[in-house]
Amino acid sequence: MSALLEIDGAAYSGSGMIVRQAVAYAAVTGTPVHLRHVRAHRPHPGLRRQHLCAVEAVRTLVGGRVEGASLGSREFTFCPAGEVPRGKYAFDVGTAGSATALSLALLPVLATAYEPVGVELTGGLFQDRAPSAFHLQHVLVPLLGRMGLAVTVTLVRPGYVPTGGGVLRLSVRRPGPLVPVEVERPGPVRSVWGIALASHLEERRVSRRMADGARAVLARAGHEARIEERDDTSALQPGAGLALFADLAGGWRLGADGAGAPGRQAEKIGLATAERLLEDLRTGAALDRFASDQIITFTALARGRSRTWLAAVTDHVRTGIWLTNLFGVARASLDGRLLVVEGGGPATEHS
Repeated sequence: MSALLEIDGAAYSGSGMIVRQAVAYAAVTGTPVHLRHVRAHRPHPGLRRQHLCAVEAVRTLVGGRVEGASLGSREFTFCPAGEVPRGKYAFDVGTAGSATALSLALLPVLATAYEPVGVELTGGLFQDRAPSAFHLQHVLVPLLGRMGLAVTVTLVRPGYVPTGGGVLRLSVRRPGPLVPVEVERPGPVRSVWGIALASHLEERRVSRRMADGARAVLARAGHEARIEERDDTSALQPGAGLALFADLAGGWRLGADGAGAPGRQAEKIGLATAERLLEDLRTGAALDRFASDQIITFTALARGRSRTWLAAVTDHVRTGIWLTNLFGVARASLDGRLLVVEGGGPATEHS
């Protein structure tokens, strides 16, 4: 077994991302890790239920042992056993903690499977500071498809803060080695579209009001947006989420999310989400601010050099680069907003 790798959870973002990405890298490289100062930069440090679920879920996929991980733990050790995921799994966060963020810890590990794998996740799917189920479906999944990873994401039931209970199903198949992705400057905008979802709020016309707020902002910028308005009754509580997308020449896509919250006006959700999408479009980038950090792990596991122009260099981007280099799974660097990853990790060796 490799030597224990010490990871300082107070470095860079000091967030739960370090937990999720560290256990994913540990699993695919077979490296035992000791994380300390877990989520040190957050108002309530230590493992919360969604982070604990990520640790236990990754351990379930590859075997091994976890020591010291419980609610509130500020340090723990994970020693993966190197097993390969197979069959079907189900993981429940148990709260409204983000099931989509959980999926970002699982997908790199599922990419090592020899055969198709299915996973059902239960938790929050539309909330602040986490990718929405729609962004996962319509931005990350097509991007991974370019890299040779066939992922299907099915939204079974929406889930919101504080109840959660959203259900997301993942199906993952990798026909061969992951391939790098390279694009510095994509072409012009071909279309702008979106999905406005509201649960148990049809009488208040929340989906329509979010969509109208977004359309107005986008129209002033010269974009005629097609936004689907969905009214749902399956969620366990009222809630809302908006996702907007810009399709660019060459098949690239940028996205932006907005979530409902008590006291947050539907029109303002539409306005703020549209403005975020326009901000990223103005950068001329191929990856939006969310995909900019999400893609790092997968480019590290691809065989060859990936070069992508990022909409923003966030703390999560810097964190992803640091962890990639720390594990030695690839060499990652930034030149301004140009991300360069010299990949070739162990997940590429399975066929």
